[in-house]
Amino acid sequence: MAKEKFGVAVDEEIVREVDELVDECDDLGASRSEIVEAILTAFVQSETNHVERVREIISTSQSRLVRTSAC
Repeated sequence: MAKEKFGVAVDEEIVREVDELVDECDDLGASRSEIVEAILTAFVQSETNHVERVREIISTSQSRLVRTSAC
């Protein structure tokens, strides 16, 4: 399967979590990119209603940003 690169900006907490996973998978020699791809693969292959879950995550994230901006 062909791979496509795209850039994303993520919260620092997510970066820390991904980096922890990289450390935990040190024996596999997994890169940050491979970890992110594995996370996305697990999400997409899950039985979750992806549209509903993504909308929920975005809504929560946006409301957090609004609250932070208002302070």
